[in-house]
Amino acid sequence: MEKNDAINFKTLEKELQAALAADEKYKRENAAKLRAVEQRVPSYEEFRGIVLASHLKPLEQKDKVRGKRTVPWNCHSTRERTFQDVATEIPQPTETDFSPLIPEQQSDGGTELNWAQQSFNIRSQEKSSFQPATSAEFYRDWRRHLRSGPERYQALLQLGGAELGHLFRMDVGFGLLGELLVALAEHVKPSDRTAVLGILHRLANTGRFPLNLSLLSPAEREGCQRLFEKLQAMGTARPMQGGLGMEEEPAAGLQGEEELLRELLGLYGVH
Repeated sequence: MEKNDAINFKTLEKELQAALAADEKYKRENAAKLRAVEQRVPSYEEFRGIVLASHLKPLEQKDKVRGKRTVPWNCHSTRERTFQDVATEIPQPTETDFSPLIPEQQSDGGTELNWAQQSFNIRSQEKSSFQPATSAEFYRDWRRHLRSGPERYQALLQLGGAELGHLFRMDVGFGLLGELLVALAEHVKPSDRTAVLGILHRLANTGRFPLNLSLLSPAEREGCQRLFEKLQAMGTARPMQGGLGMEEEPAAGLQGEEELLRELLGLYGVH
């Protein structure tokens, strides 16, 4: 066997342990979600707290505060990294990555401006290259780099419905569905109507969609209602705006969009 064909068992073991840890985390948080629904928690904040604290274990009677502990009560408070931390670790920039941020020596006092411009260019490159390979990467970059509504909206259009459906085929993730709907509602345009309908259709076919939909906050439900109202208004305004040119547009495509919109209204519980 050639050297290039040799199996790296350490890497395989590391990937296996990371996959097991991720699966355990998914099952733990999912069980916490179901438990919170069964308990009929009165607020979204309490539900969120139950899910975020799902890794905590209650103290037993034999546990002593000042005694010697062999197992930490909160594994996430330890400084040692778990396999899952390694798997989802965000690579830190190296010295080479920071090289564009080194201020150029200028005699006219333009160092601060040059530094700010270079920082802005780097952040712009990070946002334009939004191509997550997993749902975990999407959630990380969504929270870290895409903080404004227009940036999030453009990122969703860039990925498209098919890619979003692939990323979230198992589950959209805790609290993320509402943020996606609000971003679409605030920035949807008539020219993007077809793409937005495709995104909504793909999200409606993800795992545990009814459960995630039932956990939307009042503000997120209002955003969902507002999004479909805008989509309906765009559909009725299109023939009036098109005039004679409307005849050139395929009628089958418009009819298909309206049928899809009616289907989505039922799936998202919008009346």
